[in-house]
Amino acid sequence: MSARVVVFRGLRLHIVVPSSSNTFQQSWIASGRILFLIAVSGLGAIGLVVLSALWAGTESDAAALDRQHQLVNARLGEQVDQVAHVIGQFGNGYLTRVYPAARSTGGSSTLDAVLTAAAGSAISHTAMSAFGYDQAFVVDEKAQLLMLADAQTEKRYRWMKPLFLPLLQDARLEVRQGTVSNERTPSSTKTRLESAARSNRALANLMRLEGRPTIVGVVAINEAEGQQQPMRQFLVVVRFIDGAALDELSRQQGLNGARFARTADADENEVAFQIDATANGEPIGFIVWRPDLPGSRVIGRLMPALSIAALVIAILFSVLLVRLRSSLGELKKSELHARQLALHDVLTDLPNRALFAMRFDECLAETQNSTERSAVALLDLDRFKAVNDTFGHAAGDELIRMAAERIRALLRPRDTLARLGGDEFALLLRDIKDHDQVLPAICEAIVDELGKPFPLLRGEAVARVGGSIGVTIVPDAGRNADDIMRYADVALYEAKMGGRGQWRVYSPSMDGGRNARDILKNELREVLARGTAPSADGPQSDLIANRPDFGSLEVYYQTVHRAQEGYSALGAEALVRWRHSQRGLLTPASFIPIAEEGGLIDALGFWVLREACRAACKWPENAFVAVNVSPAQLRRPNFAEEVFAVLQESGLPPSRLELELTESSLIEDNSDVYTVLKSLRSQGVQISLDDFGTGFSSLSHLMRFDIDRIKIDRSFVSLLGTKANGAAIIGAIVALSRNLGISTTAEGVETEYQRDFLSALGCTDLQGYFFSKPVPLRELDCFRKPESAAGLLTIAPGAVFAPRRG
Repeated sequence: MSARVVVFRGLRLHIVVPSSSNTFQQSWIASGRILFLIAVSGLGAIGLVVLSALWAGTESDAAALDRQHQLVNARLGEQVDQVAHVIGQFGNGYLTRVYPAARSTGGSSTLDAVLTAAAGSAISHTAMSAFGYDQAFVVDEKAQLLMLADAQTEKRYRWMKPLFLPLLQDARLEVRQGTVSNERTPSSTKTRLESAARSNRALANLMRLEGRPTIVGVVAINEAEGQQQPMRQFLVVVRFIDGAALDELSRQQGLNGARFARTADADENEVAFQIDATANGEPIGFIVWRPDLPGSRVIGRLMPALSIAALVIAILFSVLLVRLRSSLGELKKSELHARQLALHDVLTDLPNRALFAMRFDECLAETQNSTERSAVALLDLDRFKAVNDTFGHAAGDELIRMAAERIRALLRPRDTLARLGGDEFALLLRDIKDHDQVLPAICEAIVDELGKPFPLLRGEAVARVGGSIGVTIVPDAGRNADDIMRYADVALYEAKMGGRGQWRVYSPSMDGGRNARDILKNELREVLARGTAPSADGPQSDLIANRPDFGSLEVYYQTVHRAQEGYSALGAEALVRWRHSQRGLLTPASFIPIAEEGGLIDALGFWVLREACRAACKWPENAFVAVNVSPAQLRRPNFAEEVFAVLQESGLPPSRLELELTESSLIEDNSDVYTVLKSLRSQGVQISLDDFGTGFSSLSHLMRFDIDRIKIDRSFVSLLGTKANGAAIIGAIVALSRNLGISTTAEGVETEYQRDFLSALGCTDLQGYFFSKPVPLRELDCFRKPESAAGLLTIAPGAVFAPRRG
């Protein structure tokens, strides 16, 4: 963005110009990108929640599966150890009980005489029936059967024998180590048997027999004595774990549908646990079951809810994005509309003062290094005030719009027509190469067009106003914007002084003491000097009497009425007028800005304040008088004391004086203004905020400065019945005032419809031409007392005041 400062007719404008015409488009693209990032972030967050749930379920399943694997492995190890323990106990029990019994019957000193083939069969039968082994064999050290067996058992043994041999070899080694230890320590037979029993350790391994996972256990069941019995005998037991053992394991460990498989042929919902041989670690098969996976179970139950939630969130988020984008679009449109309003006049839709200053500044920059010539013209309607006073502000607004349309129709596409305010217009005529021909043609056409009748109020009234134009050439008259506009103003003044309905081009001869503002300023100074001079006779009074007579100042009053049945008058607003000896009756808009520039506003304001208070003293006790206060007045530290002095001099109670402030006066110096207003309100003086909503409106003003009344500007009232937003704005202001306990006065009431509508909205007071125009005190009949005979008011010395335009 780039900032430009333009001094325009005494007003310093700080204008912020967009660096590019594509600013809005770039902002829209950036907003779209932001929305896209928000959408991606939202979808990513939803996806992250789902993925986190899936990951947590997967981790839970993996932990549960690993735990089941550990439990199965531990259980198989326990079964192997249990087989070894049981057959070890069986072997040791046999040595300690059967062998002594055989000795007591006079048998052989060794067990060979006892362990016959029949005895071996009995041992095998006992191991299978009592301990539940699937098969049991009694063999010697050479792995030969020492038991009675049928052909099928012998055949089965021959198939299993090669697999038994490594385990049997380990058992023989265990037995020999125990025997050597016993021989080194001779003892009695009983002691040796007990020692052999204690050292008779069984062995058990997990292996595959007949294609099935099997636990095989081996234990020695006799003792060698000397050289007469070199052969040892062993009990070999077999337990398959893919049958009843597997069912038991499945029940204990919660293995759903557990089965044995030679290969890992698990189905989709199953897992396979590999069983390894104890001796060499080779795989001997797989246990397959349906695992209990809590994570999958939880996910399976939550997934429908998560899916629905994700879908709902996605839909809501989509709706939010659509709504957000729509709101953003509306906001952008509102921003464009606000920019349009900021640079255009609401009434005519013409460029306003700010936009005209921007284009004028651009024109000056372009003409600095070129031969192009342009022209700036100020245009003023000649008898606009008379139309306003006669037909009302609605007719005045209609006249402004019609005049703007007529002027605009005569201009070229590159030219700029702007409304500066009131009935003042400005023209920027670009690239007038033949200005001696183009400029007169345009100006004469405008003057002729404005001199034609204007039908107003749907043909009920016809106005003839005319217009005056002051023109200056760029860059002939200079390159400074302030000087150029001043030259155009001087030319306009010359056109009006020449009889109106004319146009003039500025020439240096016009600036020799004939500057329009300087002339009016000097005349106002003379009026104030004449009015404030001592009344005594003498040389000084003679000198003043010889000065030119430029008329006198008067105070007019416009009544304020209650918005209730009867609409009785409860007060009046004081408005200053200058009855000029040559120019007629001048409104404040004609001389108040000049008084402020020339430092004359203090004396003028004090006089109006004093005369208004004097007049109000003669009114009924409950009637108040409202006096406008300028920003310059509020900046005076002793302003409150001056007001109190006027009240004491006139005898008017402070509660019957109402000071009207503009919002700009509250912005300029909050701390000083706050001190002054606080002092005034402490004595009962009422404070009102004039033209609320048209300036730098701030709700903080209403609270910080403790405002008693809000005055709704006539520009809003004039919209009633024509635009819906007028009623909306007034309704909002009234509702705000009601909630804050502040009175509201609607200005510019000109029709019965406006009166009734504003009363229905809740306005407390009404003011406008419908009730009364501003009139001099002698014509103010509603407050007149029989004994009062007030005439025109005279000027007295004074302090600060800036009467309003009215």
